[in-house]
This record gives sequence, C-alpha cells and structure tokens, in this order.
Amino acid sequence: MDLNALVTPVARQTLSADVYKQLRDLLTNGRVMPGEQLSLRSIAEAVGVSVMPVREAVHRLVAEQALELSSTRALRVPVMTVSQFREITCIRINLEGLATSLAAARLDPAGLQEIEVLSERFAREMSSKRPDGSRLIAANKDLHFAIYQRAGMPMLLQMIESLWLRVGPILNYDLRMGTSRVSDKVPVDHHGRLVAALKKQDGAAAAEALRGDIESAADYIVSAGVLVAADAQPEGLAALPAPAKARRRG
Repeated sequence: MDLNALVTPVARQTLSADVYKQLRDLLTNGRVMPGEQLSLRSIAEAVGVSVMPVREAVHRLVAEQALELSSTRALRVPVMTVSQFREITCIRINLEGLATSLAAARLDPAGLQEIEVLSERFAREMSSKRPDGSRLIAANKDLHFAIYQRAGMPMLLQMIESLWLRVGPILNYDLRMGTSRVSDKVPVDHHGRLVAALKKQDGAAAAEALRGDIESAADYIVSAGVLVAADAQPEGLAALPAPAKARRRG
C-alpha cells in the first residue's frame, strides 16, 4: 500500500486547518461585510503562508456556504437575502433557545460566574464613551457561547456554530456600526434578563430572554436595509413559526 498516495503531510494539514480557523473566526465575528471580495493571494500574504493551504481552507468554507465563488471565480462573502436571514433567525431562536434552556438546568457555580463576568464585560464596553465595535462583537459572542457550551451537547453546539458562520458578517451590524441599539444599551437589557433567568435556573425564562435578544437585533438589521430585499416577506419575523416554550422548572 502506497500511503503517500492516500494521506496528506501533517504540516500541510496543520497549515490548512489554521487558515480555516482564522477565516472562520473572521466570518463568525463579523469582521468582514457581506459582498466583500477576497483573494487567495491577499489572504495568504496576511496569514503568512503559501496559496495552497489557503485554497484548501477556502474550498471548505465554500462547501459550508460561508464563502462563495462567482461564475468568474471571484471569491466573496455571500450577500444574504431577507428571507434567508429570517429563516436563519428562526432556526437560531429554536436551537440557541434549546441550548440556553438546557444550560440553565446544568449550570454550576463556576459556569454561572464565567457568564456573569462576560456579561459585565459586554456591559462595560457598551457603557463606555466610545464603545469599540470589535470588542463588543467579541464579548457578545463569548457570552453567548459560554452559555451554549454549558448545555453539554456537542452536536447542538456545532449546529449553532455553523449558523453563526453563515450569518456572522451581518449578525453584528448594529454593534459594529454603533447604532441606536448601542447608544440605548438595548442588548445589555436583554443580557441582564438572560443572566437573571440563568441564576434562577429558569430555562423557559432564559430561552425567552434570548429570543428577545435575537429578535431585537434581527428586526433592526431587516429595517436597516442592509439585506437583499428582492425576496422580502412583508409579514416579518412574526410569519415564522414560534418555537415551543420550554416547561418552567419547579
């Protein structure tokens, strides 16, 4: 058996995996905008590797629909339509709500303390005179995933990560642009209700607070006109089926 024909050198796999992770984080954290064009060469130069591992990482992200290649082979961040965004929002509410509800029942004191620290970090940044969009986005993501990880369901976490990868470039539009939601500290209020419910181990209330957080941001993004509106549905998010509410503990 000729193994050289069947396996890829470890060093190359490591490089490709590292490039993939960096690009994935870039997309998930909303550091690139929908429609923004990228090139293999510019990515390779930025990361400090050859084009080959970049090409492998990009092909993986294209397969996951996180990046797309045009008919002319131009690489870009996909532009999301209104209906696509609403569909992903509906799925997120259900999956992330499930993870949040499960986390409420399984949180230990150390996990709760971590979540409180992350929530306070987000609130402090948003309360500063000039909130930094990058720090807000990072703090928001860290808080959400600290909760989801406590659900103890790796496959559910992978599905949530996949959704954030698809929607990341537009998900944090308001945090990045310093909109009225930032000046009014709307996300801080939602996070406060979420953390309070987790303290009480009230899964239903925690999932409902999360729903409010997701829908508030989604409604703003739709109204801001930053999505492709060709397939817009006038009924809005209310037209999507609501997730079944978890039973309250007690």
